[in-house]
Amino acid sequence: MPRNLIRIERSSGIPLIGSVAFGLIDRGTNLVQVRPISTCALSCIFCSTDAGPKSRKRQSEYIVDLEYLMEWFAALVEEKSIDDIEAHIDTVGDPFTYPHIVELVERIREIPEVKIISSQTHGPMLTPDLIRRLERAGMDRINLSIDSLNEEKARYLSGSPWLKLNRILKIAKLIAESSIDLLIAPVWVPGINDGDIPELIEFALRIGAGKRWPPLGIQKYEAYRGGRKPKGIRPMKWKDFYKKLREWETEYGLKLILKPEDFGIRKVRPIRNPIRKGEILMAKVMAPGFKKGEILASARGRILTVLEAPPVEPGDMLKVRVIRDRDNIYYARFIAN
Repeated sequence: MPRNLIRIERSSGIPLIGSVAFGLIDRGTNLVQVRPISTCALSCIFCSTDAGPKSRKRQSEYIVDLEYLMEWFAALVEEKSIDDIEAHIDTVGDPFTYPHIVELVERIREIPEVKIISSQTHGPMLTPDLIRRLERAGMDRINLSIDSLNEEKARYLSGSPWLKLNRILKIAKLIAESSIDLLIAPVWVPGINDGDIPELIEFALRIGAGKRWPPLGIQKYEAYRGGRKPKGIRPMKWKDFYKKLREWETEYGLKLILKPEDFGIRKVRPIRNPIRKGEILMAKVMAPGFKKGEILASARGRILTVLEAPPVEPGDMLKVRVIRDRDNIYYARFIAN
């Protein structure tokens, strides 16, 4: 469905910390999520964020100006005061829909405190030329989600009948042969691609994934609120998921139950949190929100997603109660005067 595409530049005045849909996220570790765009070419049937052309819940998409994003990123790096940052370029869609992805990697690479640059994708936007450019720019790892080696099934899972699986498999091999590390990250959707996971493990090992980091990161399908839920599919229990991973670990002789330490991720002091859950404050309306019924409003240098707001215009002031402040991601509810 058609949605607003909101361009976020310095002149917009929209803060780049506070939203799950764009900007920067610091969850109190040395990994910083960099979200330059929210769009996606696919409409995966299990998507936790309802991304892609078939979205029914989104009303807006966002693209952040490169210079503005780098200003905020540099300031965040300075505030964290550590020298082993991983910049993980991800989105609530596909980061490779960002037209300046190579320039973004180049600019992040110039920051001495950043030691690792990684990203994640299902791969529809990747090309051999783009991989070569990302390699030169300094990309360290790509987490590539391939959910099946069967094209018909891969198309079904991606909600995209045009998907060319063979092209993505060739891209995977090219990444593995480059200086960029490759991690194959299938989403295991029980009842649909159970038998595909062992094939994907063998594929990852065969092409040489995992030069510096683990070759696989198998993801368990979860039925997230606001995400897509395949009809008739129930998420596995965690104990069953881990039991099967342990069996495959023994069978294939590799580690599949991963921890943050496997990627050098450690807990560190988070950036300051100027807004607290339970507070009542005045916030300035900035733009339409990510999903229907939401708006974006700013306060104290942060962006808040306001739920159940009345009809408003940019610049209006709203009285809100903060209902979430975890990881510098803020949600609030409108309070009528």
